Amino acid sequence: GVKIISDEVDTHADALGPDNKLVFAPGPLTGTFAPSAGRYNVVTKSPLNGVIAGSNSGGVFGPELKFAGYDALIIEGQAKKPVFLWIKDDVVEIRDASSMWGMTVADTTEALREKTEPDAKVACIGPAGENLSLIASIMNEMHRAAGRTGVGAVMGSKKLKAIAVVGTGAITVADPVAFKAAVMDSRDKIHANPVGGAGLKAYGTDVLVNILNQSGALPVNNWQDAYSPVADKIGGESLAANQLVRPKGCFACVISCGRATKVTNPQYAGVGEGPEYESAWAFGVDSGIDNLDAIIKANYLCNEYGLDTISMGSTIACAMELFELGLLTKKDTDGLDLSFGNAAVMVEMVRKTGVGEGLGKRLAAGSYRLAESVGRPDLSMTVKKQEMPAYDPRGVQGIGLNYATNNRGGCHVRGYTISVEVLGQAGPSDPHATEGKAALDIIFQDLTSALDSSGSCLFATFGIGGAELASMLSALTGFEYSLDDFMKAGARIFNLERLWNLKVGYTAADDTLPQRLLTEPVKTGPSKGEVNHLEEMLPEYYSLRGWDENGVPTPAKLAELSL
Repeated sequence: GVKIISDEVDTHADALGPDNKLVFAPGPLTGTFAPSAGRYNVVTKSPLNGVIAGSNSGGVFGPELKFAGYDALIIEGQAKKPVFLWIKDDVVEIRDASSMWGMTVADTTEALREKTEPDAKVACIGPAGENLSLIASIMNEMHRAAGRTGVGAVMGSKKLKAIAVVGTGAITVADPVAFKAAVMDSRDKIHANPVGGAGLKAYGTDVLVNILNQSGALPVNNWQDAYSPVADKIGGESLAANQLVRPKGCFACVISCGRATKVTNPQYAGVGEGPEYESAWAFGVDSGIDNLDAIIKANYLCNEYGLDTISMGSTIACAMELFELGLLTKKDTDGLDLSFGNAAVMVEMVRKTGVGEGLGKRLAAGSYRLAESVGRPDLSMTVKKQEMPAYDPRGVQGIGLNYATNNRGGCHVRGYTISVEVLGQAGPSDPHATEGKAALDIIFQDLTSALDSSGSCLFATFGIGGAELASMLSALTGFEYSLDDFMKAGARIFNLERLWNLKVGYTAADDTLPQRLLTEPVKTGPSKGEVNHLEEMLPEYYSLRGWDENGVPTPAKLAELSL
């Protein structure tokens, strides 16, 4: 996906214009019985910040695309009226979608199955993508999201409402015996891991609320602090006790971290899926809220309208701080009290953003543009204009370096050092230490870049690593991958993305964090007094990457990677 966009799209093309392209790319493992191999990537130029976007989703849409016979689907140009793409094996048709324009994600999915086949797998946008919200996502199976970097807006700009696919084929395996052995070995290791084998199924990713709070790294009230005394009210344990219906998994999943949930409180009643940890945090303590029913409702609305929950919740939190400072008034909010802790207004702001109404039109562009419009861009908790996920770099130093250097802006899944720094996978690491974090970040960025490309799930790494993934790929494809080969593939992806961003105009000056995290110490909790020490880690990171002091890959590094 990254190579196609790099080769075929000008870095200065309008992300919402006809010259941008949209690539749906499952990986080689996608659709096999490798553990949790249900992933696909959406790659495009991001309208949120201009970077090369790589947004990843699970479910069953990616495998179905593989069963239809496709390794990548490339969308070019721009339709004159709303359309959808219907794929059944070798039959590919562009059909009219005018009657579906304006529909929510669930209604679109059902309408498409009526127009095509009942078991069609659907990826679509909701009203947010149609309205070109820069934080719009692409949804599949109604609850799974290619969520970040505004990929839904690119789909909306092309007037492409949805893709429906049915595949009746199968995936050929080069060495079935060796592949089965490698897969079963990987599955056994994940099952034996306390996080991958038990914790995520029992409590979902929302189990991280209490873990991060106890680490002093749970951002509160738009990152004004990193500890909350009421965090337990929105954590995975509380969710399991009160709103959980059952765990859910994606295709070939061995973990089942998804949450089928139900809210009976009449004010926020509904049935759906989620929230994940980042969603619970963003609509929760980052917005000063401890009402889990309201948080779940906000998450449901994001699924319906097609909105990135991290950027949506973080933008509301930013708006709340601006409101309390008097930089937004009730005139801006249609008379609503947008103070921290107002759960009902938070939910209403999600709805307004989804339909593009009132202040929602401004929230739909993300927190950076909102804060910049009132002269306080420093209050947007973003890197490269994308909202950071729920790990405060003042309490976890390595994740701060990852945010600063990540190719798509504020991002945790491409370089998940939390696995080591907080969860203790592969041995303990002091989250407050800076020593060794540059090397750790590079390893995790390269590993997760290759992992995403392979089609397996990030959470498979709670049990396996590059060696097991390389073994499965070797038996599947017939090409021999060593651990070094696998990691080099990740380094090539990461460096190619870096080259794109440099051509767009990003420089080393953009490899930074919000000033709040560099200069304002944490007020309370286990990380009290801490700031992030990015300046201690960044020069070593550049050096170990084989980049010059300006963050540019050297000719020697590009030659080493054949780029």
